[in-house]
Amino acid sequence: MTRPAFDSHGSLVVKVGSALLQAGPERFERIATDIATLRQRGVRVTLVSSGAVALGRPRLGLPSGSLTLEQKQAAAAAGQTLLVDAWARAFAPHGIQTAQALITPDVTEQRRRWLNARATLTTLLDLGAVPVVNENDTVATDELRYGDNDRLAARVAQLVSADLLVLLSDIDGLYTADPRSHPDARKLDDIAAITPDILAMGGTANARAGVGSGGMATKLAAAEIAALSGCATAIAHGGENHPILALETPGHGSWFAAEGSQRGRSSWLAGALDVRGHVEIDEGAARAVRSGKSLLPVGVTRVTGAFERGDPVEIHSATGDCLGRGLSGYDAKDARRICGCRTDEIEGRLGYRRSAALIHADDILLAEPSA
Repeated sequence: MTRPAFDSHGSLVVKVGSALLQAGPERFERIATDIATLRQRGVRVTLVSSGAVALGRPRLGLPSGSLTLEQKQAAAAAGQTLLVDAWARAFAPHGIQTAQALITPDVTEQRRRWLNARATLTTLLDLGAVPVVNENDTVATDELRYGDNDRLAARVAQLVSADLLVLLSDIDGLYTADPRSHPDARKLDDIAAITPDILAMGGTANARAGVGSGGMATKLAAAEIAALSGCATAIAHGGENHPILALETPGHGSWFAAEGSQRGRSSWLAGALDVRGHVEIDEGAARAVRSGKSLLPVGVTRVTGAFERGDPVEIHSATGDCLGRGLSGYDAKDARRICGCRTDEIEGRLGYRRSAALIHADDILLAEPSA
């Protein structure tokens, strides 16, 4: 499997585990330096960082070993400010601003909140900031939490339409067995598909690695989530001098191919959902949608149905052909109010402006062409 250069990717998500960050400020600095280099190449990078509980524990005088849920939440509250400050200081020499984003599962599992979160992260990236994302452990419960930042990182990769997910850990990839107890264990450099045999390795390989809540099993689960959305994954050791850029060199890390395509994201969003409304568009807008562009209000001629922001709607041409379906960026009432208007007119009609697109390109699933 050919490893593409990082500058061939438009968007990356980098996840950093707790065990790495406990080694000291130099780990923050090395990762920040690599991200700064990628940004100079035009790559948009979102950072998912563990470490709040680990940093907050000593501040509150909590003992080593397992903590109760309430103690974890308290440690997260104390440690989150330390974590964000550490990243801000690491990026400061590069002139890069950071921005904290705390997420809970309801944000990525409910469509309207998903859209809100994506809009926020996209805006931060557009403004040149590096979003620093973490689970909101202060309010998360055992019943409503990701449980590990590997899965969170995969969902963030879907949010920002990332091309590559990099999981930095204290081990340099997926081995056929735990290399600490099996000297003959082999590291798998390139994995074309996440098969049951590959998943089985996650239950035994690297079983003692890390101090966080993850492990190899959760990394494989994250790679599987990302792959179905058209996003490749790399698992690598975060202790390198250039932990991210080292992946450009053959032999570093384990790479998992994307199983889907960019359209896989649209399928994940819209494929199984009931349609709540319809939008009719003119020929110019139809050509744009067929070519993979977003649907702008100026090309919409009619809106029917009762739907909320984030609900699925069908897209019809002026001749009545169904072009596909997508998730609306506005509710039905506001969609009708901006029907046919230019982007610079949206705020005047609504009193606010949320998005230039009625339906973003990433949220459109095109219908199969007629025979």
